Amino acid sequence: MIERMHTGERMSKIVKHNGTIYLCGQVGAGDTVAEQTQDCLSRVDGLLREAGSDRSHILQAIVWLSDMADFAEMNAVWDMWVPAGHAPARACGEAKLARDALKVEIIVVAAEIGQT
Repeated sequence: MIERMHTGERMSKIVKHNGTIYLCGQVGAGDTVAEQTQDCLSRVDGLLREAGSDRSHILQAIVWLSDMADFAEMNAVWDMWVPAGHAPARACGEAKLARDALKVEIIVVAAEIGQT
């Protein structure tokens, strides 16, 4: 069974299928990469909690930066957020994001708690 949550015309914020949770890309508010990353990860936390998971159950993360020169600044926030011993498979690349003010977008796939 596929469960879609917060579904609009174009996308769902959360899709659950067979114990796996897929989040749409999350962006954050703020002027710096660090601020946007922190806000983005806070949003990920909230969606995962709502879907029955948490950051220790993340399977994969895809990080898009508007400028790879911001890689270290994003990683400083990321490294403090990921629980020790629970680093997911991750990719990071540079992309033109939906709005010029956006500096980071993160896409997450996680397991439901109890499904690992």
